[in-house]
Amino acid sequence: MPDATQRMKSDAEPPIPLNPDEEALVRSLSRVIYSLPRALDADMTHEQRLPLIEYQALMNLSEAPDRRLRMSDLAAACDMSLSGMTGVARRLEDQGFIRRVKSEQDGRGWNAVLTDAGLSRLEGAWPTHLASVRRRFLDHLEGLDLKTLGAVFRTVAT
Repeated sequence: MPDATQRMKSDAEPPIPLNPDEEALVRSLSRVIYSLPRALDADMTHEQRLPLIEYQALMNLSEAPDRRLRMSDLAAACDMSLSGMTGVARRLEDQGFIRRVKSEQDGRGWNAVLTDAGLSRLEGAWPTHLASVRRRFLDHLEGLDLKTLGAVFRTVAT
């Protein structure tokens, strides 16, 4: 008797091939997923000497209550591993942009706290980030329903 996986495969409808427009969209999306963050990072690094991931960490901290996030939450907000975020946090701490403090809730975890210098650095870098996002992405979406597109992106991401 076939197992459940084999039954699902045999009972399922055959996949519907992509039409040319769908194929072009999927291929373009794959390129955007990799090229857009690299381009934004290049702009931020060149113009601000602030890598995109460091900007994103500062941004997420600026939006958090008391400008403070548990390191694991900051890592998740930046789509990074905790070990990767630890390296980013170390660099930001060395520059005086954040402080890492023991968690008051359990004493085991660490929180990242945005300093006044970090907020100032973020505010100074924001115009470059905004201009880059507009030039590299948003300007190419003129005339599209951005509210619907955003909803689709959120659905796909989850």
